[in-house]
Amino acid sequence: MSEYFKTTQQSKAGDGKLIMKTIIMLLLFFVPLGVIIFAPIENVFLLFVLYILNGLGMVGIGMGVMHDAIHGSFTKNTKVNKLMTYVSVVIGANDEVWRLQHNVLHHSFTNIEGHDDDIHASFLLRFSPHARKYKIHKYQHYYAWILYGLTSLMWVTVNDVEKFARYYKMGLVPDRKTYINGMIKIIALKFVYYSYTLILPMIFTPFSPLTIVMAFLAMHFVTGFIIAVVFQAAHVTPSADFPMPDEAGKMESVRLEHQLRTTCNFAPKSKWLFWLVGGLTNQIEHHLFPTISHVHYRELAPIVKKTAEEYGLPYHNSGSFFAAIAAHFRMLRDLGRMELQPIPVRNN
Repeated sequence: MSEYFKTTQQSKAGDGKLIMKTIIMLLLFFVPLGVIIFAPIENVFLLFVLYILNGLGMVGIGMGVMHDAIHGSFTKNTKVNKLMTYVSVVIGANDEVWRLQHNVLHHSFTNIEGHDDDIHASFLLRFSPHARKYKIHKYQHYYAWILYGLTSLMWVTVNDVEKFARYYKMGLVPDRKTYINGMIKIIALKFVYYSYTLILPMIFTPFSPLTIVMAFLAMHFVTGFIIAVVFQAAHVTPSADFPMPDEAGKMESVRLEHQLRTTCNFAPKSKWLFWLVGGLTNQIEHHLFPTISHVHYRELAPIVKKTAEEYGLPYHNSGSFFAAIAAHFRMLRDLGRMELQPIPVRNN
């Protein structure tokens, strides 16, 4: 990997490519809102289109800008990286909650039940064979997609509050003062987000509050669906492993091997999807090298695949985006039928 960057003389950060993308995504987010609030539109269909475009901007900011910044790969300048994490404010999210959930828990404990917060779900969904099984899970491969559409809506309402409180109890928030200040910040920024995405459109447009709310919900359904499917299709899929520590608390695989066994790429030929979701169609490269910007993943993928094959390790790829969705559908169905799997016991 080092040889690649040495030969190409590129920075591992996103730098110029990512700065341009940030500008585009911020425009995609704010311009539709500006048109909704300040332009004299009266067409309901156009209102819905503009809100959905705003949602695509939200996807791009969250997955293609904030994501790199929080991993420290937006640019080589640490101060700029820190500054760019605050774009989370724009989309109603909290950067510290995201860092704890994603960087700390998901990347450190990928697909490990009880530790990876990305597979921590309500009783309605079962994402691991080691999670408790309920009767309703028999049908989760049908109704999960509706719940996925609620992902970003929950994100900008209650999830940050619930998660931050839970992380405080887990000891991931250093002290009570930090917790209280953090909670005040989370709640205050939610009001800011709702003020310009929901309240101002209600005040300045001729549409009824109900119509605005419906367009807002449609936007979040599309946004949440994209975000949820991209993350879940990369890990909750038939080819991915769901390892657990043995009775001594030890894992069988070292970190890099663990990431290869628990992660799956998809849509390798789709440049537009790669661009929109911040390279997270190449989840393997991201999990192996989270401090390298996503703008490099497509070039790194052949190197990673060849190296994995040389060492006899898996390099999972579900194929097209629709093939990945189909694989995730099958996995949800199988998890809904599969009984609770015991923690493995290994003899030394």
